[in-house]
Amino acid sequence: MLPRWFQRLVLSRVWLSFVVLGLSFFAFGVGSLNLFYLLRANTNLVLENGWMALADGGAEQLLELLLTGYLSMAAYVVFKACEYRLAHWLGDPPKDHGAGTDAH
Repeated sequence: MLPRWFQRLVLSRVWLSFVVLGLSFFAFGVGSLNLFYLLRANTNLVLENGWMALADGGAEQLLELLLTGYLSMAAYVVFKACEYRLAHWLGDPPKDHGAGTDAH
């Protein structure tokens, strides 16, 4: 249902595809900013302090980081869909709606 809705609303309008492309680009950038550094720091905290780190919020932080990663990935997929639509709009030749035969 969502892909049809997205295609009908966003991808059918070039200007809206461009706007959503920009928004998803920024969402991906913000979501993935320092994600690996924070994930590494969280993992090191848990490895060094064990269950105590998990009980003190390390497990919750790990889940939040994983959720942020998946949301960033979703933003990237939206970005790629809009990029595909715009690239084909720019690069594909216009469709001929004529009779289909050339008169010589």
